[in-house]
Amino acid sequence: MPKHVVSVSIGSSKRNSKAEVELAGLGDRFILERIGTDGSWSKAIELVKELDGQVDAFGLGGADLYVYAGNRRYTFRDSKKLADAAKKTPMLDGSGLKHTLERRVVRELEASVGWKGKKVLIPSAVDRFGLAEAMDQAGAQVLYGDFIFGLGLNIPLYRLATLQKIAYVLLPIITQLPFEWLYPTGEKQEKQVLDWRQKYFHWADVVAGDWHFIRRFMPPDMTGKIILTNTTTPDDLAFMRERGIQTLITTTPRLQGRSFGTNVMEAFIVAAAGRYPLSEADYLEYIQKLDLHPELTSL
Repeated sequence: MPKHVVSVSIGSSKRNSKAEVELAGLGDRFILERIGTDGSWSKAIELVKELDGQVDAFGLGGADLYVYAGNRRYTFRDSKKLADAAKKTPMLDGSGLKHTLERRVVRELEASVGWKGKKVLIPSAVDRFGLAEAMDQAGAQVLYGDFIFGLGLNIPLYRLATLQKIAYVLLPIITQLPFEWLYPTGEKQEKQVLDWRQKYFHWADVVAGDWHFIRRFMPPDMTGKIILTNTTTPDDLAFMRERGIQTLITTTPRLQGRSFGTNVMEAFIVAAAGRYPLSEADYLEYIQKLDLHPELTSL
């Protein structure tokens, strides 16, 4: 019997997918499945209760369970209710893999992309703190857009230390708010917002981080830009081509036409390991076993 991983997503059901794969180095077959609940937390909780103990690992998609600032971790109230519905099967939101895989991707692409001096927009850095730190260490000129895109405040941050200090104060409060106030869920993920925030996309050479944030605010003209993200479908690639994006970099491999989210891949690794929790060293071991590398697509 193949091991079964299900990503229960607060996002749109239009992005549902299922793939059965066998990856070299592990031997087992895996079913990787994504089920969207169109923004309904109650549907997601019922689905988790129904599948709990019947699958090998859950991914939490379309929402974060944890966000980070430095070494501090904060838990979203809404997501915790969903995670608590899983009594037997471990639930992963991808944050453990983001911290390891995305740092490694930045280092691995240094020679081909050359981050030093590049203008990099990260719309939500607390969601991708490992990526944000890696870009800072690589010498990129980074704009941390958490105030701009998360809270709608025209306050660009250019220093990671400043973001970290503000996050220490605000994240304990923000994580108790309804998640949909902060992040597009359900049908909102399909809608675009074209406003004053477009100028920050025009400023950037590279836009990196969560695809739904990037897509939601992306201006019509992105000629020559680089996108560094994950969880892209064939429709997403068509969307990027229409806007003139030069290169797409996905941090997770494409399986049957799409790249699965870090929550799916983290759940996949936990299912393969057959134990939970895993350490950062464990994740790195499986990244090497699976020979995971970023995928560059010229558009």
